[in-house]
Amino acid sequence: MSHIRSAVVAVALSGLLVGCSPGEPAAAPELPERICWGGAFAGGDVSPFLPPGTRVEFSPQVDGSFALTKELDSAICTLYIDGKRRFQASATWWNFAESIDWTSRASDFPERIDVGDKGIMWKGGASSFFACEPAKSSKSPGKYIELRISADYAPDKYRLRSALPKLMEKLMAFARGELQCSGR
Repeated sequence: MSHIRSAVVAVALSGLLVGCSPGEPAAAPELPERICWGGAFAGGDVSPFLPPGTRVEFSPQVDGSFALTKELDSAICTLYIDGKRRFQASATWWNFAESIDWTSRASDFPERIDVGDKGIMWKGGASSFFACEPAKSSKSPGKYIELRISADYAPDKYRLRSALPKLMEKLMAFARGELQCSGR
C-alpha cells in the first residue's frame, strides 16, 4: 500500500513541475518600474496579467508623448512578450460621445464598470470614456477620450477581471493629467 501512495505522490509532484523544465519560461518577464508613456501604470500592476516569456518589448509609439491634438488622434502602448502582443492600452479623442461604439464587444459578455462617464469590461479587457471638454451643444464638437485596456492572454482571467476597473482608473487619471482635463 505504501508503494501505491509513493507512486501517487510522485505522479502528483511531477505534474506540479510541468513547465518548470530548463528552456521553458515560468514567469512573465520583469517590467520597468513605470510603463506606457513614461508612467501610466506601475510595471508591478501589469505584470501579473502577462503570460510567461523571456523577452519584453514595447511599441515605438510608447516613447512619444501622450498628446492627443485632434479628433481620432490616438496614443497606443503595446507590450510584446517574445514578439507577440500581450498587453495594450490606448486612448482616442472623439468629438462626440455618440461616436464611441462598443457593439463589437457585445459578443464578449460585457459587464458595466463604474469608471468614467461610461465603462464596460469583457473577458480580456475594458473600455471607458470621459469628457475632457464637453460639447456645448449637440452640434458642436467636444473632446471625449476613449480608453481601452486589452490583456487577452492573461493567465488568470478571474484575477484580471477584478483588477481591470483599478487599471482603468489609473489610466484615466494619467490621461486627465497629461491632457490637462478637468477632473471630477
